[in-house]
Amino acid sequence: MYAYYEEDGDIKAGTILTDNDSSVQMESQFGKRTKVKAAHILLRFAAPAPGEAMETARRLAGEIDTDFLWEVAGADEFGFADIAADYYGKTPSGPEAGAVLLCLHTAPIYFYKKGKGRYKAAPADALAAAKAGLERKAREAELRAEWVAQLKSGGLPEVFAAKVFELAHKPDKNSLEYKALIDACSETGLSPVRLLDKCGAIPSSHEFHLQAFLLENFPKGAGFPDLAAPPPPPELLAGDAPAFSIDDAATTEIDDAFSVIFRDDGSIRVGIHIAAPALGIAPGSDLDRLAATRLSTVYMPGGKITMLPENLVNQYTLAENRDCAALSLYVEVASDFSIQSLSTQADTIRIAANLRHETLEPLFNEDTIKNPAAPDYPFRRELEWLWGFACHLEAARGKADQVQRADYIFKVADDRVQISTRIRGNPIDKLVSELMILANSRWGKLLADHEVAGMYRAQSQGKVRMTLKPAPHEGLGLECYAWSTSPLRRYVDLINQRQILAVAREEKPVYAGNDPMLFAAMRDFELAYDAYNDFQRKMERYWCLRWLMQEGIQELNAAVLKENLVRFEGLPYVARVTGAPAINPGERIRVAVSDFDLLDVELTCRYLATLPAA
Repeated sequence: MYAYYEEDGDIKAGTILTDNDSSVQMESQFGKRTKVKAAHILLRFAAPAPGEAMETARRLAGEIDTDFLWEVAGADEFGFADIAADYYGKTPSGPEAGAVLLCLHTAPIYFYKKGKGRYKAAPADALAAAKAGLERKAREAELRAEWVAQLKSGGLPEVFAAKVFELAHKPDKNSLEYKALIDACSETGLSPVRLLDKCGAIPSSHEFHLQAFLLENFPKGAGFPDLAAPPPPPELLAGDAPAFSIDDAATTEIDDAFSVIFRDDGSIRVGIHIAAPALGIAPGSDLDRLAATRLSTVYMPGGKITMLPENLVNQYTLAENRDCAALSLYVEVASDFSIQSLSTQADTIRIAANLRHETLEPLFNEDTIKNPAAPDYPFRRELEWLWGFACHLEAARGKADQVQRADYIFKVADDRVQISTRIRGNPIDKLVSELMILANSRWGKLLADHEVAGMYRAQSQGKVRMTLKPAPHEGLGLECYAWSTSPLRRYVDLINQRQILAVAREEKPVYAGNDPMLFAAMRDFELAYDAYNDFQRKMERYWCLRWLMQEGIQELNAAVLKENLVRFEGLPYVARVTGAPAINPGERIRVAVSDFDLLDVELTCRYLATLPAA
């Protein structure tokens, strides 16, 4: 005796060896013996043998019109043997019953399985929808195969053109385009990015990296939504001294300026004036939510993405030849540079000049300070005195005579790049940084003394972190340090400015110490700030490669950092060198560079020779 039975979701035929009440010992048509529950036996038949029965059943099943079978099945549940008898108009043979069983079993959109050997015809609307789905999948499969063939041959399907960067960086893995791309990658052995590049889909390597950053950090785009115009600054107490700022020529978000009053008794009053957007951005407003989303201005060679929209920046930036709202820290200083007192207030400051590094540095430097023969320039007396004050502040923190390091200035225009070097710690940098450190540390202490919540930068054991509690910053030699001097560019500074204004005006602080918004803003800021800095460093590396290619550089000098890691002289680019003998940190070597890869931002660096010590 033979039987059809179901095993692992398949219909099989076999020979019954032993027949018990609850189970049956079967031998499949291929000779495998297995124990099958009696309930899984679908039909017993006497002939033909299992192999011939299944072969004939499959042939007959191919001849059955599934649509006709569905039409005659009716709306009620049925057994396959019953409908087989109706279909053939007689008691079906083993192969005929098997053919109907296979047809029902392999057409799940037509027939719903209700039990062992039992089925029910699908409703007409469900069947129509299922058929449409199958037709759509067939069309998609055909289109997918067409796209794969086009990609393999080096062509770019038209529909891919608008999705290139999305496919390369942040694809929808359920999309047909991505599936076709992955299929083509599997067949060519190329990565998605390399295949897209081979197809000419990435004409601009710079745009490739920029779009990767934007898709991850600005998924809705870097533009600003249409928002109501920010309110004008309120009426404030007028300041009593002209102020000046010091920034590079590309700075538009001018956050800080300084004023100096020399008194007849030898004392000096220093004003540190910070732009005050907190006066115009109400907590919880659309502008505030926008700033809380962006968290910081993004910098990159040749461009930036500002935290705040241009109309608000223009309203609160400390631009020259106008009166500007400011949060001011006034510092009373004795003739020996010792600080006698401090006070904080919101006022309106007349910005007399925006001094720029490019024009100021040739006039104000270590060679010209206190040199009577040096040419005169605006605010010379104030700048030279502030430099002396900055040196005193630096020494008071225990940070005098630090090793000077190089900063690299990138200028990108018309797709060409210039890279120049500035020594960090020159008089301009020291003056600005020490006054900013003074303001940030003293305002941080002001918040702590009044038990008002704030965001602090802390450093211990070499690790820098954000914290809502005042804590030492060992690197700066301070008991606490709260970022407060760049509210146009950093959301943390904007939050702290609101708190400082509340203390100065003796008002209720905007944020309580346990405000969950502070915790969320601190966490989000740290993540965004790290991502933005990583992007800036990556783009600096990118433009270093562009400069090497632009200038035709094939060999250059490098300093050994450790093992096979070197830094190119005159460039902020670190690479691994190959083929070098045992070299020690600090040694200078000559290297050859080649194989510039602008997509991976890498190159090949090969050892040539060891150079004499500088």
